[in-house]
Amino acid sequence: MNSNKVIVKDGDIDKAIRRFKVAVARSGVPSELKKRKHYEKPGVKRREEKKKNIRNSRKHRSY
Repeated sequence: MNSNKVIVKDGDIDKAIRRFKVAVARSGVPSELKKRKHYEKPGVKRREEKKKNIRNSRKHRSY
């Protein structure tokens, strides 16, 4: 597992915490936790993936 590290400059803890939160969000930890919180059947997982792909294709559709 890759650990996120942030260097505190000039004793500015607030800025360091903000940078740490951004680094954690980019690494995908919160979304991974959300996925693993409850077991999802394979059929349900496929259905949700299809719905997500349809939403994204509608969102990025160009006319």
